[in-house]
Amino acid sequence: MAVILGIETATNVCSVALVQEGKVLAIRESQGLNEHSALLTDYISGVMAEAGFDLKQLDAIAVSIGPGSYTGLRIGVSTVKGLCYALDKPMIAVDTLKALAWKAIDQLKRETADFENLLFCPMIDARRMEVYTALYDADLQSIEPVKALVVEPDSFDNFPQNIYFYGNGADKCKAILSHKPGFLFAKDNSASAIAVCMLALDDYAHDNFADLAYSEPFYLKDFIAGKPRLKGLYN
Repeated sequence: MAVILGIETATNVCSVALVQEGKVLAIRESQGLNEHSALLTDYISGVMAEAGFDLKQLDAIAVSIGPGSYTGLRIGVSTVKGLCYALDKPMIAVDTLKALAWKAIDQLKRETADFENLLFCPMIDARRMEVYTALYDADLQSIEPVKALVVEPDSFDNFPQNIYFYGNGADKCKAILSHKPGFLFAKDNSASAIAVCMLALDDYAHDNFADLAYSEPFYLKDFIAGKPRLKGLYN
């Protein structure tokens, strides 16, 4: 009975969950800005204590690998790699967009049975009108690969099916896409470590583990740092 600790820090959400064979034992989540580094280790300790487990009892640790926030991904992946090294546990890397799609599908399953013919479009905010996105069917099979997309009014016009948009990037796209029949938008767009854990269970069963030495966050786009603005030089 696999016990998996899941970490989600790819978006504004800091989320940690502990799952045993599909049952959520404990979870900690926050949607505050820039809180990942301050909260993550406390959340890990908290879920372990609540469930009555020791870190040594974990079978694997899963992490949302990206795409997403540069800083959030670095914090999450470096924390998980450190724990896996110290505990000699396998690391499971979970695609962030696929985890978002899993949560969207899970929510609709609880609300309605009418979801099989939908396409699921997770979106992560990449500033301005750009998002990181992909398309999945109701079985989580990839329809469109992960990409960075500048959303325009005619985006997704070439897909005949109804599309369910989910994620923190979907909110800003609603104004230019919601007028289209069949384009649906979730009310709760937050990422969660529960989805990371649930997808990791299948990876664990098939020994699909990440290479601790060479695994890196999937940024999708290169990080470009802005020039520092020193007070007095740009007045």
